[in-house]
Amino acid sequence: MTDSKPTLGVGMVGYAFMGKAHSQAWRTVNSAFDVPFTVDMAAIVGRNEENVKAAANKFGWKSYETDWHRVIDRDDIGLVDVCSPGGNHAEVAIAALQAGKHVLCEKPLANTVDEARAMVEAAEAAAQNGVRAMVGFNYRRVPAATFARQLVAEGKLGTIRHIRAVYLQDWITDPDFPLVWRLQKDQAGSGALGDIGSHIVDLTQFITGQSVTGVSALLETFIKERPLVASTEGLRGTGSEEHGQVTVDDAALFTARLSGGAIATYEATRFATGRKNGLRLEINGEKGSLAFDLERLNELELYLAEEDSRIQGFRRLLITENEHPYVGAWWPAGHIIGWEHTFTHEAYDLLTAIGDNTDPSPTFAEGLQVQLVLDAVERSAANSSGWVTVDK
Repeated sequence: MTDSKPTLGVGMVGYAFMGKAHSQAWRTVNSAFDVPFTVDMAAIVGRNEENVKAAANKFGWKSYETDWHRVIDRDDIGLVDVCSPGGNHAEVAIAALQAGKHVLCEKPLANTVDEARAMVEAAEAAAQNGVRAMVGFNYRRVPAATFARQLVAEGKLGTIRHIRAVYLQDWITDPDFPLVWRLQKDQAGSGALGDIGSHIVDLTQFITGQSVTGVSALLETFIKERPLVASTEGLRGTGSEEHGQVTVDDAALFTARLSGGAIATYEATRFATGRKNGLRLEINGEKGSLAFDLERLNELELYLAEEDSRIQGFRRLLITENEHPYVGAWWPAGHIIGWEHTFTHEAYDLLTAIGDNTDPSPTFAEGLQVQLVLDAVERSAANSSGWVTVDK
């Protein structure tokens, strides 16, 4: 019996850390979910031929290219996955959309607001012809985070009053860690703010249904110079004898107001010694609270004020039942899943939207909104933590 589904060829730009994660998603989405297309992993793109060829063989891609323009030109590719550094997100995504290719673009959407606006314009024009574009905020696809959104939407917490969000890492605390692209503004746009701060901005807005409207911020760069790169692997690297200037923030702190009346605090740093991937948020409402910790991603903590005071307290919810978001596609109830599954969920949602001819979420317009928050944070920090309204 043959599969009657149409084939959708995918071309992926980038092959390092995010390339590995996205490859896992394209390999597994057809086996985990009933999607309207059979995914063909047609080509992977990277500038270093030796490295990209090795990545193609390791990750399961049929071919490789050393020029991203080639995947735009190829007739066997209908979707372009952009998971390269932010410096070329706009150029690649816009070219792909104008060529009639669907696009998945890693977060943050772009390095600047102007680039993000141009990407939104291209996406909205392409949508008139049934071409879809989505931003890769994968933490929305953690089942516990999606379920938290459902609880808030159902009114379990009542009116949301407080949001506390942190994303703590320590992978660049060593002053001898090299000057990788994530530490260069022309390639990354910003530092901890865009790299991990964008995640907690998007995730809190996603869960609460409220958008950040104003901020007061502080940015800091602790180590101003670093060794130039000798070699890298994932988030690790070795440096040379020469040094260069760090041009992004190491840490970002800001308070915020949200559209529904909630107030919030955000912290994103890559200098929290001992913290590896510590994303945690807590949301307090008039009727209860919930907390999510990425390092315990199959769980939620939930407190409901209406319960009998004798048994009140935060309860641990294990988000592993088939009725929970995405979970039924995987293992028998009670079996946990991991970080890599969020990318498969992302691919599933995008492919489903393409099949239904509807806009996937987060759209490029939603990605722009996060970009505007990041821009407001930078403007506030430059103004000695003055209050800045987020642009429209």
